[in-house]
Amino acid sequence: MEQRLQKLIAASGLCSRRTAEAWIEAGRVSVNGATAALGQSADPERDTICVDGEPLARQERRIYLMLNKPRGFVCTLSDEKGRPTVAQLVSDCGARVVPVGRLDYDSEGLLLMTNDGEWMQRVLHPSYEIDKIYHVTVAGGSADVRTCAEKLSALASVDGEAIHPARVEVLRMGRKTAELSITIHEGKNRQIRRMCAAVGVHVKRLRRVAEHRLSLGALPEGKWRYLTEEEVRDFQE
Repeated sequence: MEQRLQKLIAASGLCSRRTAEAWIEAGRVSVNGATAALGQSADPERDTICVDGEPLARQERRIYLMLNKPRGFVCTLSDEKGRPTVAQLVSDCGARVVPVGRLDYDSEGLLLMTNDGEWMQRVLHPSYEIDKIYHVTVAGGSADVRTCAEKLSALASVDGEAIHPARVEVLRMGRKTAELSITIHEGKNRQIRRMCAAVGVHVKRLRRVAEHRLSLGALPEGKWRYLTEEEVRDFQE
């Protein structure tokens, strides 16, 4: 069945649909040896579609999974420093899947992975404002810890970069430590760690426990499970 080229390229997991359109306009895409035009359609069963001369991979079975990422793993498929990767943890899932967003090396918790590029871009696009909830243990001086939740909620920028206000709840308060629930939907690079540094506390533990209406639940650390059809649709709606 014929479909627009940008949709086929995005569905292959190579890039987003918008990026695929840019590749087509730049002449990087061909169909049956001829340079493709924006708006062109093709049948992946009948036509040979190439990007930069490389044939587009046949559509695999779509895989959607949730991993409980441990600390000490990087969110890449390979690492030039030889560090453990999340790809190693899901190598038995039946397909090559990539992380939907990131958790840094020292962070842990819920990480979505898929081989559906279009679904991934929808989940990541800031216009959909998909909430991500983190449980964060912070430490600092007594005064800083007591006031950090209020200060974090009031932050409108970090390192000169504008951010949407976070929702912050205190889960546990000690004299020099606190456990907070922080909800954001942007996911800028190391955003929560930078926010905490801006209000004078440092992060001892950062764990993502929910994304949209999907919760990590009792999934053991280092383990993964497939998303249900209902959970996949829930992110699309």
